[in-house]
Amino acid sequence: QVQLVESGGGLVQAGGSLRLSCAASGRTFSSYVMGWFRQAPGKEREFVAAIFWSGGSTLYADSVKGRFTISRDSAKNTVYLQMNSLKPEDTAVYCCAAIKRPIATMNHLLYDYWGQGTQVTVSS
Repeated sequence: QVQLVESGGGLVQAGGSLRLSCAASGRTFSSYVMGWFRQAPGKEREFVAAIFWSGGSTLYADSVKGRFTISRDSAKNTVYLQMNSLKPEDTAVYCCAAIKRPIATMNHLLYDYWGQGTQVTVSS
């Protein structure tokens, strides 16, 4: 049973930084792709970033490119999302997700596993 547990959310002022973590357990993730999505109240779920567990290739949404960085620590089975230069419009619940196959995609319907999410609030 794959389990994804996010942490690191909180309240930060505009221009500040946060690092989210996603601890993964239950499988060997070498063939997986890990992603981060976010959802703000009244809005649809939005792709943020994805990373191939093996090799580390990444994919970013245009809205976060240059500000956010996704990475993984294989020894800790953990994926990170470093968020810099945060804006009020980044406010959302951020969820970690995983695909069992090596396919990096922005389509949330193709992800097989999801965490519960962590709240990020950016004040102006």
